[in-house]
Amino acid sequence: MIQKKKIVVVMPAYNAAKTLKKTYDDIDKAVVDEIILVDDASLDETARLSKKLKIQTFIHPKNRGYGGNQKTCYAAALKRKADIVIMLHPDYQYTPKLVPAMAYMLASGEYDVVLGSRILGGQALKGGMPLYKYISNRFLTFAQNVLMSAKLSEYHTGYRAFTRQVLEAIPMEKNSDDFIFDNQMLSQIHYLGFRIAEVTCPSKYFAEASSINFVRSSKYGLGCLWTALKFRLSKMGFHINLFDFKKTTS
Repeated sequence: MIQKKKIVVVMPAYNAAKTLKKTYDDIDKAVVDEIILVDDASLDETARLSKKLKIQTFIHPKNRGYGGNQKTCYAAALKRKADIVIMLHPDYQYTPKLVPAMAYMLASGEYDVVLGSRILGGQALKGGMPLYKYISNRFLTFAQNVLMSAKLSEYHTGYRAFTRQVLEAIPMEKNSDDFIFDNQMLSQIHYLGFRIAEVTCPSKYFAEASSINFVRSSKYGLGCLWTALKFRLSKMGFHINLFDFKKTTS
């Protein structure tokens, strides 16, 4: 707990048995009040190991996808009265050691969202990010910044921290259950004018780290551009369901 704010880490998991304990061990339990893992119908021992580590574990009987997993994560955290929620992948691609820094930034009241950026600091390629992913990341981020009048270093990190107010304001049910969920959510956050900070985050790419293949990456990239275009159209006055907040913010 920081400044009387409850800190909850959520981990959307799929086949993370090989890296879960290492991720869990590196989370600062002196700062984090609760840890929640949602197992998306893994084919390995992720859920069993999670329970063994005394992590609050939720299990999807059928795979709901990365976005569907996060929806369960955030709903569970809000139900547990979290003030700050940090989404951390259990595959150890992102270091859990930044959790306290991200939590303190939000607890300060200066920011509403903190992103762990792989691009800030210029270490992405050294960390093993494939060149085609790096080039795609830079192109998509440039296009999205232009269309959304923003200045983020990247939109595609999976390491994110939110205040309760942000999670309650976003109409997550409108978003995809697939990988594009991350991008839709961040676009909605920017649309509502929440204050976004970024911190340099080293990342690792190895066999056990989660990744998507080239075909799904291409589909994701097109989805990001389409989301940014819908953002711009909505700002121009067109009715876009993804950015219709009347029922959630009134």
